[in-house]
Amino acid sequence: MGDLAALTYLVNLNSIEFHVPQWTVDDDGAPQNPNRLVVDLDPGPGAGLRECSQVALLVRERLGTLGLELYPVTSGSKGMQLYAGLGGDLTSDQVRDLAQQLAQELTKKHPDLILWKMTKSLRPGKVFLDWSQNVAAKTTVAPYSMRGRETPTCAAPRTWAEVEAGAQSPDALRQLMFDEVLERLDRDGDLLEGLLSA
Repeated sequence: MGDLAALTYLVNLNSIEFHVPQWTVDDDGAPQNPNRLVVDLDPGPGAGLRECSQVALLVRERLGTLGLELYPVTSGSKGMQLYAGLGGDLTSDQVRDLAQQLAQELTKKHPDLILWKMTKSLRPGKVFLDWSQNVAAKTTVAPYSMRGRETPTCAAPRTWAEVEAGAQSPDALRQLMFDEVLERLDRDGDLLEGLLSA
């Protein structure tokens, strides 16, 4: 989507949301190993961005011990994603297994806050750590994508200071509107720049 014609084509298809896998393709169009890990935080009923922020800090601490730097993104819907750059030496299955192991470990340590099983009846008041978003066949909403909702929110890169504040207060972190995201981009630059060069 590098030019006006491609963007116009997508708009004509009514493509509001862009969902992408965690891998790229080579010059011949063949899929490569993932170049990033995504930790998708999906709050169940009764949970929200405060609980997602609390989980995000736990994930940052744990993956930091592996040398991974995480980049938080509020989804523009209910939850949040955390991204880490990868070197391309792991397959999608290996990255999925790493994310699942992380989800199981954190669920065991924080069972009142985190859930690794997909069972919807277990989700109230908890954050589902959706490890399956790293399966090669799955996609996640792209950072900066608008959401196809009545309120024009966007998936928005955030600072860790915002996430830390969000973990303390339910009113400190919210989903952002498209114009707010554009203002932040002008003011702060691309908060995901480091992810792209990781």
